[in-house]
Amino acid sequence: MDRFLEMQTFAAVADAGSFVKAAEVLGLSKAAVSRHIADLETRLGVRLIHRTTRRLSLTEEGEVFLARSRELIDGIEEAEAELGARGGTARGLLRINAPVSFGISHLAPLWPEFQARYPEVRLDVELSDRIVDLLEEGYDLAIRIADLPSSTLVGRRLATTRMVLCASPEYIARHGEPREPAELAGHLKIAYSYWGGNELIFEGPEGEARARIDPHLTSNNGETCRAAALAHQGIILQPNFLIGDDLAAGRLIELMPEYHALELGIYALYPTRKHVAPKVRAMIDFLLQRFADADTV
Repeated sequence: MDRFLEMQTFAAVADAGSFVKAAEVLGLSKAAVSRHIADLETRLGVRLIHRTTRRLSLTEEGEVFLARSRELIDGIEEAEAELGARGGTARGLLRINAPVSFGISHLAPLWPEFQARYPEVRLDVELSDRIVDLLEEGYDLAIRIADLPSSTLVGRRLATTRMVLCASPEYIARHGEPREPAELAGHLKIAYSYWGGNELIFEGPEGEARARIDPHLTSNNGETCRAAALAHQGIILQPNFLIGDDLAAGRLIELMPEYHALELGIYALYPTRKHVAPKVRAMIDFLLQRFADADTV
């Protein structure tokens, strides 16, 4: 009894909408396909497929079983593809997209080490804070900092970064220090445009708290927001990897420490688990290794 073959056959019939077409796809006889489905239904004790002279349709149980079967089939295919990719040589052009500030501060120092390890890989690294379409724009890999990665892509978490609300000591001396989200209404805000929205969300001592903002300066670059804050122009919400040194040196002061903003994941994203190229697998493994001891940046 080959349970995996039965699941493959069932999925092929569901996709093709006919026993004959499924047999062609699988390279089996129609009789063999019918037998596998009959054996599967007998073993499970439920009918999976409604059969009429004109068409086939799945029963409710069939829909449930199909979803689970596809998960198992995809998992096996992914494992085989990964092992195959690991056995190949990493070579060729590897196109990477990464956020500007993180790409400069945390990724740029890593590229020489990677290329020394994989001399047959040529890197093309583009830094941009916009969300690129990997497939449409031809990227092999993207580094994204987000609450959750896109569901259409495959993601491996490299680390996390804490979002910190802060301002310069001079700004605080002039305008006062907000103690809770409601007090942000009277302050100057500097916003990062790619995060969008006009509302900040915090987790405070009494649960979720929100604050609406009307920024007087908006930029699509985190370094620009940081520079404005260092020039005493207002309050920013930026990741720790960007303003951590400023906080440690006292150039910026964390505000409302009892209210925590989002902790964002730093992900390596690629289009699919199937047939991952050795050059992409090599980069993912390399980044996972290099960030293994830095869970938070």
